[in-house]
Amino acid sequence: MFLVNVALARTQTKHEYGLFALSYSVFVFLLSLHNAAILETFTVYGSGRYQKSFQQYLRLIWRKNVLLTVLSTVLICLVWSVLAYVIPAMASRTFLGMALSLGVLFTATFLRRAFYVRRRSDLAAKFSFVFFCSCVVLLSLALRFGLLDGFYGYVIAAVSWVIAALPLLKEFPRSSDNQDFVTVEPGYWAEHWKYSRWVLVTAFVFQLTTQGYFWLVASFLTVSDTGNLRALYNIVLPLDQLFVALSMVILPVMCSRYATQKMAGLLPLWKSYFLGWLAITAGFVVLVHILGKPAMHVLYAGKFDNISSLVPLVAFLPLVLGTGHTVNGALKAAEKPNLVFYAYSFSGVATFLFGIPLVIHLGLRGAVYGMLVSGVTYTTALLCGLGFLVYGPRPTVGASPLEERG
Repeated sequence: MFLVNVALARTQTKHEYGLFALSYSVFVFLLSLHNAAILETFTVYGSGRYQKSFQQYLRLIWRKNVLLTVLSTVLICLVWSVLAYVIPAMASRTFLGMALSLGVLFTATFLRRAFYVRRRSDLAAKFSFVFFCSCVVLLSLALRFGLLDGFYGYVIAAVSWVIAALPLLKEFPRSSDNQDFVTVEPGYWAEHWKYSRWVLVTAFVFQLTTQGYFWLVASFLTVSDTGNLRALYNIVLPLDQLFVALSMVILPVMCSRYATQKMAGLLPLWKSYFLGWLAITAGFVVLVHILGKPAMHVLYAGKFDNISSLVPLVAFLPLVLGTGHTVNGALKAAEKPNLVFYAYSFSGVATFLFGIPLVIHLGLRGAVYGMLVSGVTYTTALLCGLGFLVYGPRPTVGASPLEERG
């Protein structure tokens, strides 16, 4: 997806790439809703409380995922059709490509997550490697024949995931004669909703931390500036992908640790995760400060050199947000999604209080400053939440008020 973004940024006008950036932010929002309804609760509970009946649980969630993806695809295609009839200017080919590809992209995300929860990262690696190779070939063909635009950007990703899935069909969840999960856990839906409701409301405020700035720039500046901001953000996209990969490996382990050993097992793993990511992102900041401008010139063939001075600032985003995301993972493992919601809410407030004035008065540079301010607020709130969880008051059910002496 990094290559698709770069290829589009190089070949499309800044306005066209800005439209793709806006559609991509809509896709990220829809992906976060899918994560809230299915993926996150599946990861936390499948790795923790439902370990012993995981196969039955996996088949149940797979059926729910298929239903959700079909309904989502139909709904978004219907929205595009209404826009094409009522406001034709808003019904872009890029939006149509996103609508048609949505179900495949959702399903691919679920399969990768399921492989990690099963502790089969080898299958996830094969799946992603075939996707990558297919995507490179199709992207090269689209560039060679001059077909690449936002529509084909999404379609290429979807077709590549389908090709990658073919060798792994036997690994897909399937029905069997085993006992149905609802019989084993009759109250599963109440437990699922108890967790996922917090993730669902978080999906809305989550957009205000980074994705919201693309819409602020489009509203207060221009769509072309949205393309500029997306081009800058692409520089840190590989770090985002690295963090997603790490979290898919580490989050199931954190959930398992908490399920068996509570905070005593979770905290040492989180500290290693936190310090490791801090070292990686600090090294990335140094690297970008040295090579960032030349790399941006090569990456975009000089098209975005006028904004390359902002690259060293953008390099701090993975450091600020990523360290917070490690705390986010620990709170999810501890089944405290409400604390994650509060952190994103504080970040959203910072976007309104500081982000909007910064964009209005400082333009694109203000948007980058605003992202950093929102990120710092988010990470600080998460650290406070973790501190409260570890050092806060604990209930003392049935405790004696007097010290017992032997």
